[in-house]
Amino acid sequence: MSETDRIPADRLPPGRVGRAGNWAVGNRDGKYFAVSRRCRHQLADLSEGSLDADGCLVCPWHQARYDVRTGDMVEGPRGFLGYHGPTPGYTQLVRGYAHFLRLRVRKALRRGDDVVVT
Repeated sequence: MSETDRIPADRLPPGRVGRAGNWAVGNRDGKYFAVSRRCRHQLADLSEGSLDADGCLVCPWHQARYDVRTGDMVEGPRGFLGYHGPTPGYTQLVRGYAHFLRLRVRKALRRGDDVVVT
């Protein structure tokens, strides 16, 4: 584990997401998670994303949603490039290949004042 695979726990109150090295690390209702940082759609930085009411990680660019327990894309993007809006066929295509290109999932644990990716 490198020093970059950690983030101060006080930067991750419930509902927040942050960056720890190559990982998007968050606090989902008091439980920490770590997933790879790049969205499978257009490689947005998921550490800049948010958590929705269902506890899914939401991409900051086009709102693709990921289950942080499995890395699965549970809802495809709502747009592409600079466009934000409906893209039914395209969204299904992205969800199709994202099924095979899931986010990597790691454990994130509180150790002292930090949350570390293991």
